[in-house]
Amino acid sequence: MSTAMRYKSKLVNPEEKQDHEKQYVGFATLPNQVHRKSVKKGFDFTLMVAGESGLGKSTLVNSLFLTDLYKDRKLLNAEERINQTVEIIKHTVDIEEKGVKLKLTIVDTPGFGDAVNNTECWKPITDYIDQQFEQYFRDESGLNRKNIQDNRVHCCLYFISPFGHGLRPVDVEFMKALHEKVNIVPLIAKADCLIPSEIRKLKERIREEIDKFGIKVYQFPECDSDEDEEFKQQDRELKAVSVFPPPAPACVFKVKAGYSSSEPLFVGDAISKEERFESAPFAVIGSNTVVEAKGQRVRGRLYPWGIVEVENQAHCDFVKLRNMLIRTHMHDLKDVTCDVHYENYRAQCIQQMTSKLTQDNRIESPIPILPLPTPDTETEKLIKMKDEELRRMQEMLQKMQQQMQDQ
Repeated sequence: MSTAMRYKSKLVNPEEKQDHEKQYVGFATLPNQVHRKSVKKGFDFTLMVAGESGLGKSTLVNSLFLTDLYKDRKLLNAEERINQTVEIIKHTVDIEEKGVKLKLTIVDTPGFGDAVNNTECWKPITDYIDQQFEQYFRDESGLNRKNIQDNRVHCCLYFISPFGHGLRPVDVEFMKALHEKVNIVPLIAKADCLIPSEIRKLKERIREEIDKFGIKVYQFPECDSDEDEEFKQQDRELKAVSVFPPPAPACVFKVKAGYSSSEPLFVGDAISKEERFESAPFAVIGSNTVVEAKGQRVRGRLYPWGIVEVENQAHCDFVKLRNMLIRTHMHDLKDVTCDVHYENYRAQCIQQMTSKLTQDNRIESPIPILPLPTPDTETEKLIKMKDEELRRMQEMLQKMQQQMQDQ
């Protein structure tokens, strides 16, 4: 075939192109329009972190978003922490990545669980969540609803101490007080303090206690069949059991005398491929420092026996938490907050308002009954005249009927 023939075969028939344009409506561009408008408007996300002091909450948040939100934080000594009451501190930062703007609000709860008597120490936290619901309800019910600020808490990362044997009573009471108001994601803090077998047992114990006490934690939604393969793979990794691969060479260490080699020293050490356990609750590590491992600079912690890397899935579940919280399920967390938790609060508010109105003495019925006006003197005379006229007509009819019967 000549070059001219090949070039001619590639030409599009103008009539076919015109027919195609006639059949094309254009609503297939709606996703692009929504994407363009959403990117221009920007996004907002409110994350609450809770747990006792010293579990690395601030460090983990900085590691998640690669920013320093606690530059001006004042560290308290033990006596000050014991006497401190539960506070609510907000940190807001604007983050931009590849043209996408995110207004991130971190709600910190210093003082939680630090007192000797922790009775109802979660009350200020539940009150804060209700206040944000109330403010949003007022703004939504107002006249100007164009620029409503969404300060509702979309997710709560609850840090569980790795030094216990499961959930403490304050952990159970806190999550039960909040599980109807916010999406709770439980985390095992400072996972580098435990060996893999201890992490496995602690995760199993926490899952059993969550089921035992009826605590509702955030559940990953089912992945639709029409999702792309990358999202399906990420969803499978989040829900599947964790398998720790062999450690990197940077984690090789010298075993001290008298130490049993059958037990790894920390979470990044060698582990059998058959040793598997579910990911949730995530066992996480945070770090604000950058160390050198295998010739690369990574975020992690340096110990005498090796290096633990924050973003190494052989060491902890930090990558899974970040993928779930930011890359795959951030919008679902916002949807559950709006469609479930806020709707429950809104329904309760409307029900309380309705009950209050019906109990009011001034309103005895949902349909107001207007009082009948008192007739004046002329109206009474007119009514009497009409009654007399009707009575006379009845008498005349009776007489006519009597005459017809006589005939």
